[in-house]
Order: sequence, then structure tokens, then C-alpha cells
Amino acid sequence: MTEAIERIVKGIVGSPDLAEVYEIGDGKNVRFEVRVAPDDYGRLIGREGRTIKAIRSLLFYAGQKHGKRYHLDLIED
Repeated sequence: MTEAIERIVKGIVGSPDLAEVYEIGDGKNVRFEVRVAPDDYGRLIGREGRTIKAIRSLLFYAGQKHGKRYHLDLIED
């Protein structure tokens, strides 16, 4: 699942080499932390949060299929 999110994020941002996705899991709950370049936050969030909301929706339905709960956090440094 990490590779899928990484592929989606790298396709959206302007600097794909700086995008990083980390997976932190404890059984049923899995958290994905996404770090991107500072100028790519707006691209990843999208207009009125539509892009990040769409990615989270994909994770929700994938979690339903796998019996897990996926969360996506955008980490700012």
C-alpha cells in the first residue's frame, strides 16, 4: 500500500524526488505520513482540500477491502 500512495503523491507534486511516504502500523490501524517539499503542500492539498480528500477516500475503501483502517497525515517540517 505504501508504494501505491508514494506513486500517487509523486505524480501530483512538482518535486517527486523530495516526496517521502512512511508507514506506521499496529495491527488494524495503519498510519501513512507523507512529507513533500514546502512548495508542494498546496498541490497535494488541492483546491479546498479536494485532492487530499480524494486520496484519503481511496485509502478508506482500500481499508474496507483489507479489513484495516488507514490514515493519511501530511507532515510539515
